Amino acid sequence: MNSPIKNHVGAVFIHVSDMQRAIRFYSKLLGLPVKETAHEGNIYDLVTIGGAGIILDGHRKDVPNQSDKPILFFDTDNIHASYEHVKSLSIEITSEIEVHENISFFTFKDLDGNVLMVNEDKRKINI
Repeated sequence: MNSPIKNHVGAVFIHVSDMQRAIRFYSKLLGLPVKETAHEGNIYDLVTIGGAGIILDGHRKDVPNQSDKPILFFDTDNIHASYEHVKSLSIEITSEIEVHENISFFTFKDLDGNVLMVNEDKRKINI
């Protein structure tokens, strides 16, 4: 499955309450294969291209997400294709595409209520 969303971010832990459900969610979102978990099923490293990884962490199941602000953003070269991709997965979109001079973005929630962003940086595309 191809995804217009680049899976390139700085190192982050995303705390999840249901590891298997979270693995399926992020694998579909980013077009990644499913692989084995580590640390007795409580840690899952998503395959990333360049930079550091994205780690799903199931150790803190009892701590709900407290923020309505994005915890990270994924790069894209096509904000509209990315929006349609997220929408096609029936994911809750929390803000429509916002267009500015150099960037465009939208936000959505994962299954644990973590707010994520997809960002198109026109300065990177036109280099």
